[in-house]
Amino acid sequence: MTRANPICVAIDTPDLARARALVTALRGSVGYVKLGMEFFYAQGAAGYAAIAGAGIPVFLDLKLHDIPNTVEQGLRSLMALAPAPAILNVHATGGLDMMTAARSAVPASTKLIAVTILTSLSDDNIRAAGFDPARQTAAHALNLARLAGQAGLDGIVCSPLDLEGVRKELGRDFLTVVPGIRPADTAANDQKRIATPQAAMAAGADILVIGRAITGAADPAQAARAILADLS
Repeated sequence: MTRANPICVAIDTPDLARARALVTALRGSVGYVKLGMEFFYAQGAAGYAAIAGAGIPVFLDLKLHDIPNTVEQGLRSLMALAPAPAILNVHATGGLDMMTAARSAVPASTKLIAVTILTSLSDDNIRAAGFDPARQTAAHALNLARLAGQAGLDGIVCSPLDLEGVRKELGRDFLTVVPGIRPADTAANDQKRIATPQAAMAAGADILVIGRAITGAADPAQAARAILADLS
């Protein structure tokens, strides 16, 4: 899986025609497309195949989180998709046993990564959810990244603000897929822990997940190319 173009565009729509139009327009301008719950729950395997058939590697972002056996069997079902996803993910808060079971279901040809702390959550949000109030979000993300590495996963999803500790401890070969990316002068929307593409790459991001800044542009391909040009 090449990392030559680090932009992963989030196709956050349940509409197959809209998703197809975006992927067609963005072919050659992005490195990956991300299909999430909105799309997959609406369109299923047939819709997935229609998008994956365009030839852009797919990050299937379903964030599995359940008991180990359920997650393992769910991932085995997802590996029947054709072509296979380039990247799949689970929630790291499912624990070490769940992630180890997940790893057994996914071959090395698909990158398996774990979501640490969602970029929509602030320090106050995670404290309200019962996380240790003496520790900040980055510390919790690092702990979950350690668990993912221990389980044999290929990397994590994390905020750009959590990258420094992850890179120092887990090294350059640990894949970091980073949402919460906002080009300068664009709205944060529902994200709280964000960074510009340049800042995220400087901090050690491998793949940048970017949605509305590209998909909401009048010319999505040009928007993606402009971001890529700024990175280089």
